Amino acid sequence: MTLWNGELPFYPQPRHAPGISVPLLIVILVFLALAASFLLILPGIRGHSRWFWLVRVLLSLFIGTEIVAVHFSAQWSVGGVNTNTSYKAFSAARVRAHVGLHVGLEGINITLTGTPVQQLNETIDYNERFNWRLGENYAEEYSEALEKGLPDPVLYLAEKFTPSSPCGLYRQYRLAGHYASATLWVAFCFWLLSNGLLSMPVPLYGGLALLTTGAFTLFSIFAFASISSVQLCPLRLGSATLTTHYGAAFWVTLATGILCLLLGVAVVSLHYSWPSALRTFLDRSGKDYGSQAKGSSPLILNNPLHKQFGALDLTTNTNL
Repeated sequence: MTLWNGELPFYPQPRHAPGISVPLLIVILVFLALAASFLLILPGIRGHSRWFWLVRVLLSLFIGTEIVAVHFSAQWSVGGVNTNTSYKAFSAARVRAHVGLHVGLEGINITLTGTPVQQLNETIDYNERFNWRLGENYAEEYSEALEKGLPDPVLYLAEKFTPSSPCGLYRQYRLAGHYASATLWVAFCFWLLSNGLLSMPVPLYGGLALLTTGAFTLFSIFAFASISSVQLCPLRLGSATLTTHYGAAFWVTLATGILCLLLGVAVVSLHYSWPSALRTFLDRSGKDYGSQAKGSSPLILNNPLHKQFGALDLTTNTNL
């Protein structure tokens, strides 16, 4: 293949596979900064409550980080295959490469890595992103990829997800991603609400908010898993067929939803069966939590002057 000014034709700049998406990295760094800030003030908490606060805050930060981070992850459905396939259009050259497909809630990533990387006098290492989030046009991004002259395996997989493709992958994954994303944002709102309620003398409602957080997190799993009931067209690359399976983001979200349900059930159960243990874990004093834990117990206020001076009949008469 002829080079022009040291660059490949149909492709203005050499591409390199990126490591991690920028939004995902920002989310992780923000929550890590919050965790580090809490660890700095942790020595100032006295007694055994220090360890209760450590477990409570780190668990809460993990749940919040996971709910937000999976929006930007492309590991919901993944697949890969090693194959011998054609490389570029208008060329009979073939390459040995690993082709990867990574599906997220907002689009897909297609990777192509040569085995070895150096073949045909160039570096075969691509990672291309195609988005279908709101405000993005997948068809236009695919047209731009055609103009760039991307390798055939990348264009083949990207074409399968176009709106006009008879496979219907675009509609299935896009709708599933939108519903899963919406329910995850609702779960995030209830996670914020649960943190506020558990910081006040109303842990029962905090536990119910945790249960709701877990429920909406599992709803997102069910929304994305709905595509598995639809038969997908085969993805053939050379002599091999690429198949997909649920990725790390899917399983971590499932685990987080179950964790929220277990924590919510634990809070509600302890509220009725063992309020003192819940009061210790949440570091609540008996004065703040007593009336809410007992439910219908009356609130009694004692006046120390009552015993000193006895019951005085204070009557004020006004004559006009």
